[in-house]
Amino acid sequence: MAVAVGGAVTVTTTGARLLSLPRTLSAIKTSSFVATLSSSKLGFCPVGIRNNEPARKKLLVIRAARTGSKGVSLGFRAPNFQLPEPLTGKTWTLEDFESYPALLVMFICNHCPFVKHLKKDIVKLSNFYMKKGLAVVAISSNSVVTHPQDGPQFMAKEAKLYNYPFPYLYDETQDVARDFGAVCTPEFFLFNKDGRRPFELVYHGQFDDSRPSNSVPVNGRDLSLAIDSVLSGQPITSIQKPSVGCSIKWHPQKSS
Repeated sequence: MAVAVGGAVTVTTTGARLLSLPRTLSAIKTSSFVATLSSSKLGFCPVGIRNNEPARKKLLVIRAARTGSKGVSLGFRAPNFQLPEPLTGKTWTLEDFESYPALLVMFICNHCPFVKHLKKDIVKLSNFYMKKGLAVVAISSNSVVTHPQDGPQFMAKEAKLYNYPFPYLYDETQDVARDFGAVCTPEFFLFNKDGRRPFELVYHGQFDDSRPSNSVPVNGRDLSLAIDSVLSGQPITSIQKPSVGCSIKWHPQKSS
């Protein structure tokens, strides 16, 4: 069950190590990822600056179904999956990530403006934390009937174009999205693994406060703070702002 608290969501827990605090992750501290970006140690401009272009105030009209991630019980175990990676042809399963201490599962797609807004920074964040031991996988579950641009052929091109460091998997039946309870893109599920125990959900929230239609710079603060906590064995607040994006494009209902 999810309860709104000052724009955030308090999510019920079922065994995960969580800390209920009357504040959001973004208000606690600066993550190691954000601190690194701020000092430009990774060889690129700080997040929010694009090609030295002057800042311009403009209102973007986003023509997309705006949907927020739903309250999934923290502590729920990562569902098994077996999905192909269009770029390489390899089939991936949950077992492929068993040796990692934490797993980030992202539901994304090619066309959604909310995903496009974060895409380059998702790659930066993934590269940063994969070097620290985080496993990352992205999944596209959109129907190619309604959105052919999200099909496997274009997924492979997208992964190659943006040099995705993580596998980008195709959920043709949409069963995996349903198993996870995913409803939007982008949507982030961060799982912790304690020894031989199964992966358990500890974070199901937003990337940060930036949206295509606001002037907030992208910095990945909310998600990176959660990852920092998981990798360092620290508790995570259960007050988490839901991710906001395009609704997953479900297959049209077949007429009988």
